[in-house]
Amino acid sequence: MSLIFNSRKFLRVSTGDFNMLRYTKIALVTAALATAGAMAFAAKSTDNDAIAAAQAKVSLTQAIAVAEQHAGGKASRAEYEKNKTGWAYDIEVISGAKVFDVQVDGDKGTIISSREDKAEHDDGDDKAD
Repeated sequence: MSLIFNSRKFLRVSTGDFNMLRYTKIALVTAALATAGAMAFAAKSTDNDAIAAAQAKVSLTQAIAVAEQHAGGKASRAEYEKNKTGWAYDIEVISGAKVFDVQVDGDKGTIISSREDKAEHDDGDDKAD
């Protein structure tokens, strides 16, 4: 049995209660440290496309203009994705009755690839459009 002084009173606390309190504090500190570490990692990670897009040298507006000029149409969808060579804008451009998937380099603003999308007018790389 232990005695704990709290606000001018002595409280009787059994050894079991004292150990439980100690383990609760340890668990809370561990959870706080794990959460802080995860948040720090997420803030530094460039796997988040919103963070990566904000850090891109070429803006979304510039990439869309490049893709529209290249395909001769209007953009209907644009994403910023990580591919084999790095970060790039994946832009879907509609030109007449044709749909093109145009990839624009996020650092240089140059066309990486351009192909007509003959299937479902979707590149299939997304989880759900």
